Amino acid sequence: MTSPASSSPSAGSPDPLPVGSGNLDWQRELVLRVMPMPADSNANGDIFGGWIMAQVDIAGAVPVMRIARGRIATVAVNEFIFKQPVSVGDLLSFYATVTRVGKTSVTVHVEVFAERNPADPQIVKVTEANLTYVAIDRDGRPRQIPTALSV
Repeated sequence: MTSPASSSPSAGSPDPLPVGSGNLDWQRELVLRVMPMPADSNANGDIFGGWIMAQVDIAGAVPVMRIARGRIATVAVNEFIFKQPVSVGDLLSFYATVTRVGKTSVTVHVEVFAERNPADPQIVKVTEANLTYVAIDRDGRPRQIPTALSV
């Protein structure tokens, strides 16, 4: 399998730090793996960008829910880059890295890699994004992130 060294997920990397450890040395974590199906594509077999955006939002929320320890909401898509088209049959891997933990919000960088062409497998980065989530209470109002994790 070929993979550009500078943009591929690192093999054998240690598990992410336990939530609540108080250590903000966040690591990239595989949070979602999915294969888009024909219903997710247009007539040419390219996957809809909106479908990819929804998956990125779900992937980005995974570490944030652990940090916030409760309900969260997406408040901003700070950057979203489609680098290459995604096709039916690509196996997508979503990696999330927490880049900032504030008093009520968490920012995450999500990278998406496609494993394609089973006869001659290749891994390519297809999307990357930066999203910000806010911790919210039952009434949908911002609430504090547990203090051991905020900066």
